[in-house]
Amino acid sequence: MIALGGCYAVWVLALFYAGSVPWVWWIPAALAAALHSSLQHEMLHGHPTRSPLLNEALVFPALSVFYPYRRYREMHLKHHNNPLLTDPYDDPESWYVAQRDWAAMSPIMRAVLNANGTLAGRLIVGPWLGLYAFARSDFGRWRRGETHIPGQWMLHLPALGVVFGFTWACGTDPLTYLLAVVWPSQAILAIRTYIEHRAAPAPEHRSAIVEAEWLFRLLFLNNSLHALHHERPTVPWSKLPELYRAEADAVVQRNGGYLVRGYLSVFARYLFRRREPVEHPYRRRIDT
Repeated sequence: MIALGGCYAVWVLALFYAGSVPWVWWIPAALAAALHSSLQHEMLHGHPTRSPLLNEALVFPALSVFYPYRRYREMHLKHHNNPLLTDPYDDPESWYVAQRDWAAMSPIMRAVLNANGTLAGRLIVGPWLGLYAFARSDFGRWRRGETHIPGQWMLHLPALGVVFGFTWACGTDPLTYLLAVVWPSQAILAIRTYIEHRAAPAPEHRSAIVEAEWLFRLLFLNNSLHALHHERPTVPWSKLPELYRAEADAVVQRNGGYLVRGYLSVFARYLFRRREPVEHPYRRRIDT
C-alpha cells in the first residue's frame, strides 16, 4: 500500500507542476505510470487483499492508458499456463511468430518485427506494436463470439476519464500525455518483457532470472525474478527476494541457467542487435 500511495503521489505532483517545469515533469510521471502497471500486475495476482474488486478499485485509474485492467487480468492469467509459454498462438504475451505466419508476412511487417527484436526497437516500436496486436486480437475474439470483451473495454473508459480529466485540469493535453508519459512508461516495461522469456523445449527453462539494479527492482516490483514468479505466482512481490536468496542456485538450476546479471547488461548486448529470431524455433503451425 505504501508503494501504491507513493505512486499516485508522484504522478499527481508531476502533473500538477507540469506547467512550471516543462520537459522535466514527464520523467517522474512516466516512472509512476510504469510502477502503476507493475502494481496492477500485483493486484491481479491477488495482492494486497483477497478481494478482486477491491484490488481492481485500488488501481482503477488507467495511468498507462493502453490496456483495460480486466482484459489485462484475463490474458495475463492465461499467460501463466507455463507449458504454453512463448507459444505464438496460445501464450497471449508471446512476441514470437510461428514460421508459417512469418512466411506469409509482407516484407514491411517482417522489417518492423525484426526491428522490434532489438532492445532499441522494442523501446520505440514495441509499445505501439503491442497495443495494435492486443486490440486486433481482441477484435477477432469478439467476432468469434467472446461477447464479454466489449464490456471490459467499456469499463476502461471511466478509468481513462479519471486520467485525462486530471491531466487536462493540470494543463496537459491528451496527446502530450500519450507521447511524454504513456510511451516512455510502456518502453520502461518493455525492458523487462524483452528479456523475461525465451523459447525452450522445457517449459521450466523459458523464464528468466534477472538480478536487477535497484531502480528496476522497484519499478518492476521484483518481477525481474520472473522464473520464481512463474513458479509461485501467488507470492507477493515483497517476498520474492527473500525466497530467491534462500534458494538462488536451485532456482537457476530449475530454469536451465537462464540468468541475466542486470538490465544494463541487456542494453550493452542487445540495444542494436536481435536477441534471437522472431520466428518461433519449433512452432510451425502446419495445421489450419
